[in-house]
Amino acid sequence: MARRRRIRRRRVGFAGAVVAVTAAAAFLYLDAPWHDEDAAAAGRETSRTASAPATPTPKASASPKASKSPKASKSPSASPEADESVDPASVPKSGPGTFTVARKGVSSGGGGSRYRVDVEDGIGVDPDSAAEDVAEILADPRGWGKGGTRTFTLVDDDSAGLVIKIGTAQTTDKLCGQYGLDTGGEVNCRGGKNVMVNLDRWQLGSPTFDGPATEYRALIINHEVGHWLGHGHETCPGPGKPAPAMMQQIKGLQGCKSNAWPYDRNGHYLGGPSVP
Repeated sequence: MARRRRIRRRRVGFAGAVVAVTAAAAFLYLDAPWHDEDAAAAGRETSRTASAPATPTPKASASPKASKSPKASKSPSASPEADESVDPASVPKSGPGTFTVARKGVSSGGGGSRYRVDVEDGIGVDPDSAAEDVAEILADPRGWGKGGTRTFTLVDDDSAGLVIKIGTAQTTDKLCGQYGLDTGGEVNCRGGKNVMVNLDRWQLGSPTFDGPATEYRALIINHEVGHWLGHGHETCPGPGKPAPAMMQQIKGLQGCKSNAWPYDRNGHYLGGPSVP
């Protein structure tokens, strides 16, 4: 009888261990960082086409994978949606690979999500002006802050859990390549705590976005920060409806209307079906 009890206890202990291992494996799988498989495809295509969220964790920073904004369907220089105040020929394709940190408006205290803005040197974009643009986007009630439910604090040091870098196509490709992504000189990416913004997209916008480049900047930030917050891609919820900020709008709107914001002015989430 005693021997049977010992065998029974061993079986129960083994079963408990299996359950524990299975649960741990499920957690690790669900907690995997977001990754866009379309990134490599975007790089291949550019040769024939011109192309209520939770507080983020540092989990993705340990991953060699990243998320990105999708490829363009034609040349931004031919797009009527490009910012007419910027000559596409004046946007440099390469830079020194060094960055200047935005200093204006930084805070040494405050709560919320701490972020930093870095701009590549010599590319014609003032770091402080770029940081002002990003701050306005993040503070907009239609953004991920949703009228104050989440706050973002600009810093200029390594306390930032989110780093937004604006750089030339060549530099963006190099930085995104460190996460195993081929951005093909055209698109943005997000890897770990880093969001890399392609200068062409920042200055010229997208040929499929019905709005100026300044509005498209809001989509860039909201889309990539959305990935940083743990959101995956979404698709059009129906003809004539606003395209979700997490939709890859540069690949086409599928009947939706261009939209740069995750929420409307009434605080309603502008989402759509998840993309597997």
